[in-house]
Parts: sequence; structure tokens; C-alpha cells
Amino acid sequence: MLERIVPQPHRQPLTAPLADLPSARIGRLATRSLYREAALAPKPGLVCPGSRGSHRDMDFSTFLRSLQSLRPYFPSIAACGLRHPAFALLQRLGIEAEAAMLAATGGVNTHRGAIFNLGLLCAAAGWLIADGEMPGAAATCAVVKSVWSKEILAGLASPPGAGPLSHGLAVARRYGAGGAREEAATGFPAVLELGLPAYRQVLAITGDGELAAVQALFALIAELDDTNLLWRGGQQGLAHGRRAAAGFLAAGGVLAGSWREHAAAIDRDFIRNNLSPGGSADLLGVTLFLAELDHV
Repeated sequence: MLERIVPQPHRQPLTAPLADLPSARIGRLATRSLYREAALAPKPGLVCPGSRGSHRDMDFSTFLRSLQSLRPYFPSIAACGLRHPAFALLQRLGIEAEAAMLAATGGVNTHRGAIFNLGLLCAAAGWLIADGEMPGAAATCAVVKSVWSKEILAGLASPPGAGPLSHGLAVARRYGAGGAREEAATGFPAVLELGLPAYRQVLAITGDGELAAVQALFALIAELDDTNLLWRGGQQGLAHGRRAAAGFLAAGGVLAGSWREHAAAIDRDFIRNNLSPGGSADLLGVTLFLAELDHV
């Protein structure tokens, strides 16, 4: 017997191509922000084109492979945010993204912090759009704080037998530094109070996004309790890194005529001392994302 064909209701076409949906635009912005952070140079002790910084297990091509693996993740978690998700669903998407990253890099952690930070912010931007609100920087950070802070902070306490601690959690236990989880749970205050103001000030003066990004990075290093600096150098390494960044800013930062030479000297010093401000680099990626979020 032939199957009866039931007429389907007429479906209205999408008003915009899939690539122009809000979640796709948010995802592209996240990926672009991470590329800008990785490609920026000079960055003290950090990977950039032509330099491994203080890292022996990765280079710029590792970051490009990692970014390619993460391209589906950011629009997916932004689309998830449109449905007002519980933290557990975001966490599951993040775990899947981390597995894809590690497969692409041969087990090297290039973007774990970005998966966490920008994943939350992409979801928060989607949440605001679903509510008919503009996902500006402050509003998006406020959603992360008000909706998911309890679950974020719960991750700072791992039960006995849960396996080895990440570097960030180990440092948090040893030195009392909150790290990425505390920064996210409190609404990214370092980005809103340090990274973004430095970025916007230099961008307004020079119109140059690269100069603005370098200034924002040094502003973050100078003030942040960077858990990567603590992991590699302890309290002495953190203090050394913060002094160097503060000295760069006091000398005029990127508005000084010899800023590139000064930044390159700090880079050599960090490499010599095996220091890498990875926590500050993660928050630079957040800074670049939030700086343009108003325009998605």
C-alpha cells in the first residue's frame, strides 16, 4: 500500500542566512578575538608568530590548529545560550570542545581558558539576545555572574579522588589565588576595570587595534594574580612579571617611541626566567571579544 502523503504546513523562509544568525556572528567574533590574541606580537613569554615564547610544546601553528577545532563550539554555545541553559549543559559543551582541541593539538592545552571564558560569554550574549537586550560588555559579564556564579565557584572544590588538579586549581589551593573561575564568577572585573579601559583609551588615541591590544595585555599583567606566572615562578615570578609590566606602562606603554624595544626586552627576560602570563593572555582574548560585542 502506498504511504499517504500528508501535506506539510507552509514554512516561512528564514529572514537571514544561517551565517547571519546572532549565534553565528557571536561565534565568529570569539574565534576572531582569539586569533588576534595569538597573532599579536610582541607578547612577553607568550607564543606568537615567529616565537614559542617560554613554551617548548607549542608554537603559532599549534594555536591555529586549535582555533580551527573550536570554530563550531562558539556559535553552538551561543545558540545554547538563547535557550537559557543550566550550567551543566554549558559544561558538557565545553568538555566536548576541549576534547576536540586536544585531538587537534596532540594533547597540548592551547585554549582551555578560552573554552571556559569565551564559552560562558558567548552563552551569556545569546541569553541577552533571547531576552531582546543588547549584549554589551557589562551586561554580558553580569549575566555570567548572576546566572552561573554558584556553579562556577563550585568547581574550585574538587572532591577527594577526583584526579589530578589543573595548574590553575593547584595554584589556587597553594596561593589562595582565585584564577579563571573566580574572575568569571565575579563578572570579569579585571577585564572591565583594566583590560577594556586600557584598550579603549589607546584605540581612541591611535585608531590602532594592535597597539591597543598590547597596552591591554600589559595592563592586565601588571595587576592580575596570573596563575600561570604563579605556577611557573611562584610569588617571586608573579611579582617580577607584574613589576616589568608596570614599568612598561609607566614609561608610556605603546605611546612611547621605543615601546617595541622595551616590550621585546621584557619578552626576552620572561623567556630567560621561564615565565608566561597565560592567564593575562586569556583575559586579553576576553577583552578583544567584549570590545566588539556591541556590534554583533
